[in-house]
Amino acid sequence: MTDTTDKPTRHLLGLSGGKDSSALAIYLRDRVPEMEYFFADTGAELPETLEYVDLLEDYLGKPIVKLNAERDFEYYLKLNGNFLPTTKTRWCTSELKIRPFEEYVGNDDAITYVAIRADEAHRKGYLSTKPNISARYPFIEDGKNKEDIMDILEQSGLGMPGYYDWGRSRSGCYFCFFQQKVEWVHLAEKYPELFAKAKEYEQRHKEEGRMQTWSQGEYLEDIWARRAKILEEAAQRKREESKKHKKKLIDVVNPDEIPCLHCFL
Repeated sequence: MTDTTDKPTRHLLGLSGGKDSSALAIYLRDRVPEMEYFFADTGAELPETLEYVDLLEDYLGKPIVKLNAERDFEYYLKLNGNFLPTTKTRWCTSELKIRPFEEYVGNDDAITYVAIRADEAHRKGYLSTKPNISARYPFIEDGKNKEDIMDILEQSGLGMPGYYDWGRSRSGCYFCFFQQKVEWVHLAEKYPELFAKAKEYEQRHKEEGRMQTWSQGEYLEDIWARRAKILEEAAQRKREESKKHKKKLIDVVNPDEIPCLHCFL
């Protein structure tokens, strides 16, 4: 067993390629100079996510440690009997986010900084339960909300991740099962090769007699077939939301289907 008695407490910030964790890294860069940054690469990231992490690394002026160099999604898919992850069985989060993080920390005492904002303090994170790892929530402590996060990104010169430009609402794997159906349509339009690859996973399941799909209750080929209706419904929702205050995600989805913070902050 490694002796950690004389080791200083490590300060860690995990990056997802999303706006909140990126803003937190910028916010804490000079406040916590000993911070270690890491990014758990699943091997299924959007190109814009990887590009944004590289830009952030330049801004921070220190390396962002890349986890999962040899064990990506395909590795754990085989390990899990080729069963696709779902909102109920999130083995992708446990295997590709939490496990590599805990291995990276080891037995060292560590503080992990989590990018939950003050305006979403009700959210619950899927965090490590190891006793040597504790969590802090700087945005909650300092009362920073979504508007503050946007200001941090704009003032840094980085701005928002590029996937927002074509209709994606969050970071995460290109085939993430938390995507809205309209986001699947946008993915097919922007990256048809990734959409096709996601369909191949579904087809593999279908050939083995399984009914599992990425988007609940509907195959991707069916989503694409009715894309015009999906786009129109999304546009209608956007028009309606502009007339009233937009509900928070926590208010409109099943609590069991709230995206894991490791993937989307």
